[in-house]
Amino acid sequence: MDMTPEEPRRGGLDGRAVLLVAGLADLAVSTVGSAVGTVRGLLRRSDGGELTADAGDELVARGRLVMERYAAVPPAHLEILARHSLARKAAGGV
Repeated sequence: MDMTPEEPRRGGLDGRAVLLVAGLADLAVSTVGSAVGTVRGLLRRSDGGELTADAGDELVARGRLVMERYAAVPPAHLEILARHSLARKAAGGV
């Protein structure tokens, strides 16, 4: 069902919104269907417990990385400059 360029204009913004929602719904249904198939395949595996433990460990590691990336406060700029100055003085530089 190909649309011509004039079709979205005929329906106006309402028609375009309906088409957008329909497209999103179709994408969601196909994504959920694919995910269900993947979960079924994983449940059939004999190493499901080990797979679940590995997935949990990976999620914890990812969570730790996110926390380190966004929660860590970088050192103050003036503090870094003061440390460089002290290191230069200790090395005999001016």
